[in-house]
Amino acid sequence: MTMKKTLLALLIASVAQASLAAPAPASVQTAIAPVREVDRIVAVVNKNVITWQELQGRVNEAIKQLESQKVTPPARDVLERQLLEQMITEEVQLQYAASGGLRIEDAAIDQAVANLAKQNKLSEAGLKAQLAKDGISMDRLRGDIRRELTISRLRDSEVASRVNVSDSEVEQVLKSAQSANRTEYHLASILVSVPERADAKQIDALSQKVHKALADLDAGQPFAKVSASYSDAPNAIKGGDMGWRPATSLPLEFVQMLEQLKPGAHTDVIRTQQGFFVFQLQDKRNGSAPMLVEQYHTRHILIRTNEAVSEADAKARIDQIRDRIMRGAKFADMAKLYSEDGSNAKGGDMGWVTLGDLVPDFEKAMVALPIGQLSQPVRTSFGWHLIEVEGKRNQDVSSDHEKMAVKQQIRSRKMEQAYADWVRQLRDSAFVEEHLDDK
Repeated sequence: MTMKKTLLALLIASVAQASLAAPAPASVQTAIAPVREVDRIVAVVNKNVITWQELQGRVNEAIKQLESQKVTPPARDVLERQLLEQMITEEVQLQYAASGGLRIEDAAIDQAVANLAKQNKLSEAGLKAQLAKDGISMDRLRGDIRRELTISRLRDSEVASRVNVSDSEVEQVLKSAQSANRTEYHLASILVSVPERADAKQIDALSQKVHKALADLDAGQPFAKVSASYSDAPNAIKGGDMGWRPATSLPLEFVQMLEQLKPGAHTDVIRTQQGFFVFQLQDKRNGSAPMLVEQYHTRHILIRTNEAVSEADAKARIDQIRDRIMRGAKFADMAKLYSEDGSNAKGGDMGWVTLGDLVPDFEKAMVALPIGQLSQPVRTSFGWHLIEVEGKRNQDVSSDHEKMAVKQQIRSRKMEQAYADWVRQLRDSAFVEEHLDDK
């Protein structure tokens, strides 16, 4: 049975990592020692380490993923260096999350496992059996899911909650000639990151690296292979695929550049604050968005977690509030008294919200909630919530659709840039020693 891509994405480093068996008993090791390389440290990240076997697991899985996409993998030593940098970047984020008290509760892991089983039309027992055939333990799967969810929540708490789009920004785009362009572009990219405090020598070396990637493209090498060989972006092993992007979400100068390209062609090197980019136009189409959107009239109460309020304390407070509401207290009154959100003055009333406007954990609970029913406590990157849905509707937003779409596109672009900048600063501030070339 072939698992869906959703499962494969969560299992990066799992299949091959699991194939590196635990050390055999000493009596057996004596017989097989000549064919097994002793594990060693390939990077020190603050107080933690990344080992050779951990890296080889990622490399083996990346090769398997590229081959499944019919992409010839780059040389193994190239992949090792690319993936080691990704692992270092992940590690600094996980350490930052741990230092801030961000924890993924077991219930969230349980739900993610159940979702994976459902997506692959398996029972949880069937999923476990299928993983076992591939040499993957359930503990390993849960660990990978925990890592992915931790980084996702960290992104929401550190970046998403701070990104705002003003009405004036939206109006500026709507008044421009670009707003009339309904074209969407399927893009792929190669990124060679430039550290924030890079000196001239470093910048020159990185410039040479990206121009070597450009030369490989010009020589006819597949974009996906060159991306896996050179790109520092998290999507490098996926061929640098960025998905479909509407023209209104892109800078006007960049759209003008894309209009000069034919599908399959790539740009020259583009210098940005983040580093050096090369983009490929994979395809383009005329965008057509539906005019009907699903909306929910929602109230909520939020208790935030922070350095002064532990996870347990916040959960206890939200449980107490829920108990009072269940005993007859009005939701609006409790929101005014206790909610730590800007909607508290309105009794927690968020008005009509559209799917895609809120963080995924909140939306998932909101969509599943019957009208007028109080939710169980819901954990998001902001803290603990109680949710109540007062109404649902499919709204014709023909007149507002363009404005809504532009706002969402601007927000998405700003979030991507803000997250990339934040991760780069976090990586640059970490103590990192690489020992990949040590033997």
